[in-house]
Amino acid sequence: MSELKPITAAGIPAALQKAERYRLINDPSSAESICLDVLAVDAANQQALVMLLLSITDQFAEGMGAGVSRARAVLPRLTDEYKRLYYGGMICERRAKAQLRHDSPGAAAIAHDWFAQAMTLYEQAEAIRPAGNDETILRWNTCQRILARHPAVATSADEAWEPSLE
Repeated sequence: MSELKPITAAGIPAALQKAERYRLINDPSSAESICLDVLAVDAANQQALVMLLLSITDQFAEGMGAGVSRARAVLPRLTDEYKRLYYGGMICERRAKAQLRHDSPGAAAIAHDWFAQAMTLYEQAEAIRPAGNDETILRWNTCQRILARHPAVATSADEAWEPSLE
């Protein structure tokens, strides 16, 4: 395989706009690639890091396990504690939603645990949120409404019923 071609620092704003467009047209792997190109030039670019994390979570339906690890690896690179908590919650919430769509035995209970983790992170972020910023409350309420709409998700994986094999 050939080596990747670097983009220029001057091209970063346009590249980030293009990455956002790829996310909007449901092409998260292209958005992720662009973010990696931006980060190769500016490793601390917070906008690229957030978009990278979101692009990875956009792909959870395709493969959840490795995606969660990849998305969580981005969190320590975010310089703002509020954003680390908020986007940590987003990872868990999106993983829970992907789990719900993955109709397999125990999926609802696993989704419950992911929603619970998301809600805990959102509450922690809420405690330190900037004035006038209610996004953590909006996300927490979304999780709560999903739990209320899906009674099967009301039980954690630790409490889920398992059929007897006898």
